Amino acid sequence: MSARTLPLLFINLGGEMLYILDQRLRAQNIPSDKARKADWIEEDRRRVMNDIITTMFNKKFLEELFKPQELYSKKALRTVFDRLAHASIMRLNQASMDKLYDLMTMAFKYQVLLCPRPKDILLVSFNHMDAIKDFVKDTPSILSQVDETYRQLIEMYTPLTSGEFQLIRQTLLIFFQDMHIRVSIFLKDKVQNSNGRFVLPTSGPVPHGTQVPGLIRMFSCTGEEVNRLQFNNGGSYSAAIREGSFEIFGDRVTKLGTNMYSVTRPVETHMSGTSKNSTQHTKVNAAPNPLAKEELNLLAKLMGGLEVQKPGNTVDSGFRVNLFATDEEEEEALISRPDELSYGVINIQATKDQQTNAELAKIMGEFTESGDQSPSASSKGDDLLAMMDGL
Repeated sequence: MSARTLPLLFINLGGEMLYILDQRLRAQNIPSDKARKADWIEEDRRRVMNDIITTMFNKKFLEELFKPQELYSKKALRTVFDRLAHASIMRLNQASMDKLYDLMTMAFKYQVLLCPRPKDILLVSFNHMDAIKDFVKDTPSILSQVDETYRQLIEMYTPLTSGEFQLIRQTLLIFFQDMHIRVSIFLKDKVQNSNGRFVLPTSGPVPHGTQVPGLIRMFSCTGEEVNRLQFNNGGSYSAAIREGSFEIFGDRVTKLGTNMYSVTRPVETHMSGTSKNSTQHTKVNAAPNPLAKEELNLLAKLMGGLEVQKPGNTVDSGFRVNLFATDEEEEEALISRPDELSYGVINIQATKDQQTNAELAKIMGEFTESGDQSPSASSKGDDLLAMMDGL
């Protein structure tokens, strides 16, 4: 297990989370009689993105994150992203947070699996960083935090050997190995099977620095080539393309880690589990839904609209983001979610006022992971979570 994996995992999952939230916040359909509220919604979208990115790249938080350490447990990491998602006026209930986290993890798992070389995980990270930088391009104070993170990534990871990157990749794959959630984008593109496992391609360019397989060359003891044999490589491979840039600015070449939600299309998730759970999900998803009639039985509902609630007598009360088509669908997803995929997340509303921060700290201070664990295992991630309490 690599002790340098956590920063890459956090930054890439955080980037995917920002892609999803930005897409959902932009996708709000505003009726004509409410068009005058459009500016208000856009202003709050920017505020949500800025607040989350500010927390994500806080200097003290990153100092803790970049310390050599083992990966946190799935539950501890999920708690970190719960707090991060609620770092602004936005709030998500448990079902929507579950769906958000499922989309984040499956997207990054797919990217790790498709990296031609282990080192390309860093290019994927830079693609996420480039997009995050674009989100805050008009906010110099946050931009400086992002630039500092670039510097730390370059300083820590560019000197690593191929073997060290391979260990990082293996650590990530171990973390993701039991996650097999179906996502409509991957199913439609035929890169994911119905059991939630990804389909790896047998075509395209080979990794940078390698040659197309299919040739065996034999040499004598003096180093002279004496024979050549060709064989069928079983795929349709092409020569390697140029290497992407590992600097702050530059062409990353790979598209892995870029925003797959930039083209508007519905996104769904569906859990793969036991036959009992599958039957349960099929029954739930059989409910008629006009938003999902064209989805060809992908066994999940349309990732839905944004519901904005801002009572007139409440200042900065926050607004609710629903990642499902309807509230009823969200409730059904929460009820039907398999126990092994449930994280028992507390439904919280986090705003920037002092009273709410104090209440949030009290509530999350009572959060403990269930099960018998050693003190060292159960306390893993406490330092990072404590840092988030102070942000």
